[in-house]
Amino acid sequence: MQEREKFSSRLGFILISAGCAIGLGNVWRFPFITGQYGGAAFVLIYLVFLVILGIPIMVMEFSVGRASQRSIARSFHVLEPKGSKWHWYSYAGMAGNYLLMMFYTTVCGWMIAYFFKMCMGEFQGLNPEQVGGVFNDMLARPGYMTGWMLLTVFLGFFICSLGLQKGVERITKVMMVCLFVTMLILCVRSVTLPGGGEGLKFYLLPDLNRMMEAENGLGEVIFAAMGQSFFTLSLGIGAMAIFGSYIGKEHRLTGEVMRITALDTTVAIMAGLIIFPACSAFGLDQTQGPGLVFVTLPNVFNQMAGGQIWGALFFVFMTFASLSTIIAVFENIISFAKDLWGWSRTKAVLVNGVLIALLSMPCVLGFNLWSDFAPLGAGTTIQDLEDFLVSNNLLPIGSLVYLLFCVSRYGWGWDNFIKETDSGKGVKFPKWVRGYVTYVLPLVVLAVLVLGYWDKFFK
Repeated sequence: MQEREKFSSRLGFILISAGCAIGLGNVWRFPFITGQYGGAAFVLIYLVFLVILGIPIMVMEFSVGRASQRSIARSFHVLEPKGSKWHWYSYAGMAGNYLLMMFYTTVCGWMIAYFFKMCMGEFQGLNPEQVGGVFNDMLARPGYMTGWMLLTVFLGFFICSLGLQKGVERITKVMMVCLFVTMLILCVRSVTLPGGGEGLKFYLLPDLNRMMEAENGLGEVIFAAMGQSFFTLSLGIGAMAIFGSYIGKEHRLTGEVMRITALDTTVAIMAGLIIFPACSAFGLDQTQGPGLVFVTLPNVFNQMAGGQIWGALFFVFMTFASLSTIIAVFENIISFAKDLWGWSRTKAVLVNGVLIALLSMPCVLGFNLWSDFAPLGAGTTIQDLEDFLVSNNLLPIGSLVYLLFCVSRYGWGWDNFIKETDSGKGVKFPKWVRGYVTYVLPLVVLAVLVLGYWDKFFK
């Protein structure tokens, strides 16, 4: 077995793990569902679930990675009791990483394309309907879409090919710093726009009456907050465990997870500080939904002084956010081949680069040549199916597996989990929550799984 690579610094581990968690769930999904479910009141509920649901599972995933020194491809094999079958989930977890990249690379390509469109002034002088037409026209062109997807795949695997420290760690550090600086500049510009105060009020002052206006009342809002807090951290498919396998035991994992979660949450909240005041300042719909980024915001930048520059900056930050996740998951995918078959990094990069490019094509074609195929009912696309398989199935099921593996005497067990998690210095995992994580948290994760199906098929 090859010697395990390690991060060169603790900061690298924290920023790369945060980069994996920070993605489209923060900067795209979080603002539009916040708008749909009542602003600040939704944010408060989301933060509660982040603490009681996301953090414990993330600690468990990191602990499995660090104790085994392997990716999900081999981690359960190393730690499971002899004769048990926990490692069966390894195959589903690996499949989850590939499935996620089958549509995530396409969406990241959209972000890069919009950056260039902004730089070239393609939206200048267009009315709101014409701006929406630009997005629809982009989706309808298979060759154009394929080009941006391939560029995304190439960039991600090229960075990974440089190695863990010289490629993944060094470049992700730079991207994350640039992301935070760009977001800070955009936040200052947005909150100082004349008329942006109403957007800030909507976002930062809880209004329970507005939250109750959701179609199915408070229950729908709570489930949406639960789902967002769960999915934003990329838990359940080993995307976090891999980084646990690259660190030493100098620091306890609970404190590290708290730092990563804080960074992830900061980015999500800053995204709202950019979007809501800007929408308010120019009288545009802040509850539009997924079209918020690709239709509403280009209209905002169209009306803003220096909008071409601000729009380009916005889509640079969107690109960094999505590309940081892609690099992290690509690193995990590369580790599968290294752990399973002892492949070199170069061989794993070349084989998986071709494989991911081919696997991403159905998503690209689902918006044009294969648009008549509606796998989940009228109006759905291949991307919706891929997202459903990951978000509504593999993430909650995988999180449940990690959870039960760490607390059950038939798995790795509570004592081994606590010993690993609390190795080093820093914040200890609170032992008094053992009853909660053993008996209550599995039911919460099951509720996320069941309600996801209810929302998709029976609502």
